[in-house]
Amino acid sequence: MKNLIDEAKKLRRTLHQYPEVGFTEMITTYLILKEIEHTSFKLYLGSDATDISEQMGRPSDEELLSAAKRAEAFGVDKKTLSKVKNGETGIVAVLDTGEEGTHVGFRFDIDGLPITEAEKETHIPYSEGFKSKHNGEMHACGHDAHASIGVALLKYLDANKHALKGKYTIIFQAAEEGLRGANSYVTKGWLDTVDYFFTSHVGLVSKNVGSVNAKSEGFLSSKKFDVEFFGKSAHAGGEPNAGNNALLAASNAAINLNAISRHKEGATRLNVGKLEAGSGRNVIPDYAFMMCEVRGAKDELTEYMFKRAESVIKGAAEMYDCDYKIRLMGNASTAECDDLFDLIKTATENNKYVIEVNESGPAGGSEDATYMLNAVQKNNGKATYMTFPYKLTAGHHHPEFDVDEEVLGVAISTYVDIVNELNKI
Repeated sequence: MKNLIDEAKKLRRTLHQYPEVGFTEMITTYLILKEIEHTSFKLYLGSDATDISEQMGRPSDEELLSAAKRAEAFGVDKKTLSKVKNGETGIVAVLDTGEEGTHVGFRFDIDGLPITEAEKETHIPYSEGFKSKHNGEMHACGHDAHASIGVALLKYLDANKHALKGKYTIIFQAAEEGLRGANSYVTKGWLDTVDYFFTSHVGLVSKNVGSVNAKSEGFLSSKKFDVEFFGKSAHAGGEPNAGNNALLAASNAAINLNAISRHKEGATRLNVGKLEAGSGRNVIPDYAFMMCEVRGAKDELTEYMFKRAESVIKGAAEMYDCDYKIRLMGNASTAECDDLFDLIKTATENNKYVIEVNESGPAGGSEDATYMLNAVQKNNGKATYMTFPYKLTAGHHHPEFDVDEEVLGVAISTYVDIVNELNKI
């Protein structure tokens, strides 16, 4: 176990230096592949792993080309690059023992965030020399740790395959951030026959290392969407009447989106996270761009917020005689985890890394793993989303976010114990 944990820490620090946002995780996919390519698992990449038609919020062709050039410069081989350069990143790894038993599925997300990492001596990745080498991109949510945990689990399964029964599917998922990637693996059918499904997140709750929350509660449904306003440019002093101000249309929409009434049936959320418009003080802007999201405690509440948002955006565009376009960029539903507390509690009884197992913990927002939870449950399997807390030095999605690497031991050993319990090893 110690060797697995030490190797995971080393891999996590390597992955941390090469964060890539959703569907551009070409270096990340390659680094994971190099760790597992000589195992007994059958590995699926590119279109063999993911359904590109179900990907949401895909990068532009220019962004994908730039990511591919960066990956090539890093040293990603041509064969691997040919499979992932179109944004079909991530890996699905399958081990079939040939012995009758349960089909167990696991999912580990691998993408980074568009955040510039802090350069402070108090920030360990900076002070110890493994901060991001990709300007404007960062592992600010722990997905470098998640991928490392998944690799460690895979290596354990491979080393102990002769003692195992059943089938094991591990998904190294692209593009969790923005809720864009999970469904492209679901529709590929990887989880259709899964009996037990486990996924997890490090952090979320700030407390001492050693706790395991057997399930998560309070997943919010969400829709992520971009809005473009198309107006008409004109001289602001000489001919203002000839222009249609896209900036004002977007500004009006941004303000009034936040005036949407909340719903009696449960929690709802709305955020306008980005607004770009204009080119100069004497030019009436002909274009504006917004990035928005809505959330709800139920899928119906999210749909309520989205429909109201569409009405507000349409009204704002008409007020300033502009055209508009709404593009859905990400989506996730609500989900409820199965109660696997007894299984996890029993499995970890003699685990020196685990201090306590709790029945549940907060989900902390929205997650596209809910696609996977719901898919497994639809086919009568059991699924849960565990969390492994640690003392947070900064919140998730913050430039100073970091992972307490001691949590890797808790997570890896818990996954191993679950496998052993299911196999009665």
